[in-house]
Amino acid sequence: MQSNYYVTLSAQVALEQRLTTVANNLANMNTVGYRAGSVTFETFLSKKGDTPVAYASTGTPHIMRNSGGMVHTGNPLDVSIQGDAWLAVQTPTGTIYTRDGRMRMQQDGALQTLDGYPVLDAGNSPMLLDANGGTPSISQDGMITQSGRQIGALGLFTLDPTAKLTRHDNSGVVSDKPGTPVLDFNSTGVAQGFVENANINPVLETAKMMMITRDFENVSSAMSATEASHKDAIKTLGSNS
Repeated sequence: MQSNYYVTLSAQVALEQRLTTVANNLANMNTVGYRAGSVTFETFLSKKGDTPVAYASTGTPHIMRNSGGMVHTGNPLDVSIQGDAWLAVQTPTGTIYTRDGRMRMQQDGALQTLDGYPVLDAGNSPMLLDANGGTPSISQDGMITQSGRQIGALGLFTLDPTAKLTRHDNSGVVSDKPGTPVLDFNSTGVAQGFVENANINPVLETAKMMMITRDFENVSSAMSATEASHKDAIKTLGSNS
């Protein structure tokens, strides 16, 4: 098979990966704490034959870590995370990290996410509030106070920049390296009564989708042109035999 078929096919696979990522971003533009996905691409050279041919890789997905905008809710159990930090949540499959700071208190005082997962403190233990202690007050460093009494502190964790993050549900991520508890709250903390929007620019994502669609059409046209030229060549050779 001609190498240009491999080139165009690899380009279509790469573009499909990008299109799926952009579509997923747009679908979650209103998801609290959602981190946008992106795909990095590279080329590799085929060493077979006399002439090297470049192919596009399928791409490496990664999760963007920049912050989204804050929205005031007034709910005392909502927090927006400031700086490069994450909340830790206990799930049946292990610890996940999230920027979705919407929480609820159970009748026994257990502090959970809206999905029912325990929220962890800095020691990776589930947090337990005073069920009869009144409305909790959450300070910038995550300390929770009820009726003037300190109950505990939300665990805030930083994730290694080189850690590989994979999605868990919508706003959660699983890290291949454990998070490190935040000790310096000068530039990191939480804001009570707020939540964080997804870090997605819908205009930019829509523009990306249009560009990817045009690129896919161009690649498909190139493949069709190649097929047509091969058919013409076969017809010509066949008529001369």
